[in-house]
Amino acid sequence: MEPLLIGLIVLLLLFVFLGSGMPIFAGILVVATLSLMIVLGFPFDRIGAIATKVVLSSAMKWELAAIPLFIFMGDLVFRSDISDRIFRGLRPVIGGLPGGLLHSNVLGCTMFASVSGSSTATTATVGKITLPTLKDMGYDRQLAIGSLAGAGSLGLLIPPSIMLIIYGVLAEVSIIKLFAAGILPGILISALFSAYIAYRHFRDPASSPDIGGASGLRAQLCELAQLGPVVILMGLVLGSIYSGLATPSEAAAVGVAAALVVLAALRQLSLKMIWESGMSAVMSSCSICIILIAASFLSSAMGYLHLPQNVAGAIGSLNANPYALVALLALFYILLGCFLDGISIAVMTLPVTLPIVVQAGFDPVWYGVFLVIMVEVGLITPPLGLNLFVIQGLTGESLGLIARAAIPFFILMIIAVILLVMFPQIVLFLPDLLSRV
Repeated sequence: MEPLLIGLIVLLLLFVFLGSGMPIFAGILVVATLSLMIVLGFPFDRIGAIATKVVLSSAMKWELAAIPLFIFMGDLVFRSDISDRIFRGLRPVIGGLPGGLLHSNVLGCTMFASVSGSSTATTATVGKITLPTLKDMGYDRQLAIGSLAGAGSLGLLIPPSIMLIIYGVLAEVSIIKLFAAGILPGILISALFSAYIAYRHFRDPASSPDIGGASGLRAQLCELAQLGPVVILMGLVLGSIYSGLATPSEAAAVGVAAALVVLAALRQLSLKMIWESGMSAVMSSCSICIILIAASFLSSAMGYLHLPQNVAGAIGSLNANPYALVALLALFYILLGCFLDGISIAVMTLPVTLPIVVQAGFDPVWYGVFLVIMVEVGLITPPLGLNLFVIQGLTGESLGLIARAAIPFFILMIIAVILLVMFPQIVLFLPDLLSRV
C-alpha cells in the first residue's frame, strides 16, 4: 500500500473517531490499534505488548513532571489578584503610549503568560480585569476584544509554555531550548500587536482615549511596584532554567514554591485555594498526560508502518520548495485549528509532519515554535477557537462579533510566521546562544 494512501487512511480514521465525540486518548489508541491490525496484520496480543512497552516508557518520562507543576502554579496565580496588580503596574508604562490602556491587553497577557503557561487562563484572567475598565473608559469595543483574543494566545508560546513542553516530549527536543526559542517570537508578536493598536489610535484617536499615569514620581513608583509579584515569579522560574541551575521540571517546582510564598506574603493564600488549585492541576494534567501517552503509541504504530520515513522520503524526492512546504503546513494547521484543540493537533500530526520538515532542512526547534504559533492562530479561528469562547463568556457578545474583532490579529500572527520563515534566527538565536554558553 502506498505511504500517502496509508497516511490519508490514518488521518481519516482520526477525524472519524475524534469527530464522533470519543475521548481524544481513546480515539488515538483505537486508530493506532486498527492501523497495526489492518495494514500489518499484527495479532492483538502483539499489539498489546507494544502498547504496554510504549505506555510504560512514556509515562516515566521525567519531563512530564513539569506539566502538573506549571499548571498548579498558574492556577494559584489565577486565583489571586496578581493579574489586577499587573494591570495597575503597567499604567505608568503604557499611559503615554498611542492607544493607552489597550496596550494593557498585550503587555498584561505577555507577563501573565510567563507565569501561567496556559492561553485560556491568560485570556480569562487578564480579560476579566481589562475589558470592563476599557469599556467604562470609552475604548473601542472591538479593538479591545480583538487585542485580548490575539494577545491571550501568547500563553502557548511565552515560557513556561505547556504546549512547548508537550512538543518537546513528543519530538524529543530539549525543552530548555524550546523555552528560549519562544521568547523572541513572543516579543515580536506582542510588538506587532502594540504597533497595530498605535496605528489604530493615529487613524482614529477617539477609539483609544489618551490617559495619563499617576502624577508624580512617587505615585508612579508605587504603581510600578505592583509588578513585583509577577517579576519575582518570572525571575525565579526562567532564571533557574536559563542559568542552568534547574531543569524545566525542577524550575516548575521552584515556581510552585515561589507562588506559595508570594501569595502567603500577600495574605491571599488559603487551604481552600491550595486544594482547589491542586485538584484543578491534577484533572488538567491527567487529561494532557494520558493524551501524550496515547500519542506515543500512535507514533510507535506509525514507526512500524514506516509511514513518516516513507512520506518524508517521497516528499524529499520531489525536491519541493521548502517554503512551499511550510505554506502548505500552515494552511493545513489553520484548517485543523477550525475544528480541533492544540494538543490534538500536535499529537495527530507530529508523527508524520516532523520527519518531513526535518527532511526539508528545517530545525526541529524552529518547527516547534512554528507549530505552537499555528496552534495559537487556531485559538482565534471559529468555530472552535477556545479564546473566542472565553471572551464570549466574559462579555456576552456574539461569537461572530468576537471573531471579526480578532481578524486583524489573526493577520498579524500570519505576518509573524512569515517573518520567522524568512528570518529563522529570530527563533534560533537564543537556543544557539545557550548551546555556546
